[in-house]
Amino acid sequence: MILSDREIRAALDAGFLKIDPVPPEDLWTSTAVDLTLDATLVRWKEVRPDASGRVDYPRPSGQGFNVRTMANDPERADQIRIPAGGYPIAPREFLLGYTRQSIYLPTPSRIAARVEGKSSLARLGVGVHVTAPTIHAGFGYNPERPDEPGLPIQLEIFNIGNLTVLLDVDMPICQLILEEVREVPAKGYAGQFSSQKSFTELTP
Repeated sequence: MILSDREIRAALDAGFLKIDPVPPEDLWTSTAVDLTLDATLVRWKEVRPDASGRVDYPRPSGQGFNVRTMANDPERADQIRIPAGGYPIAPREFLLGYTRQSIYLPTPSRIAARVEGKSSLARLGVGVHVTAPTIHAGFGYNPERPDEPGLPIQLEIFNIGNLTVLLDVDMPICQLILEEVREVPAKGYAGQFSSQKSFTELTP
C-alpha cells in the first residue's frame, strides 16, 4: 500500500521514518515527496589498457567487488563538484549522485520505499535510476554511527536524450514513494552503500 502525504507526515511525526531535512511544502504531492540533488557527482573514467596491454574491466561477480571502492578510486572515477552555473549532463552521459536528504526506514516500522524520476527531467531524456529504484526496509541504519541513523539515496543519473541538460545543486531530482510492508522483516538492509554517507568529503 502506498502511503499518502498525510500518512507520510504522521510517520515522520511518530518517528517511524526519517527524512532530514524535511523538504518544503512545495515539494510534496498527494503520494510522494520530492528529494533534491546534493553537490557531488561521480563520473566513471574510460577503461584503458595498462602498460602491458591488460584491460582491468569492472567485474561485478568478482570476489571483493565493491562499487563504493571504485567510486572513490581516482583511477576509476572523477569527483565533480557542481558549479554555481550547474553541471551540463551531455547526451549518453552517465553519472552517480546522491540526494541532499538523508533517509532512515527503521525495520520495525514496516516501511519500504522506491525512487522514481521527475517528469520534467524525463521529458528531456534524463532519468535518475537504472533498474535500481528500491529502498529496502531498514535502509539508513549505520552500524558505525548507530545514534545518527539516516543516509542519502544513491542516484544513477543518465541522459538518453539529444539535449545537454543542466543539473543544479538542490534541484528536485527524484520522487520518494513510501509503501507499507505487511510484516516486520526478519532481516535489515545491508547493501554495499548501507554505511556510506557520501562518495567523498566533497559532500557536506
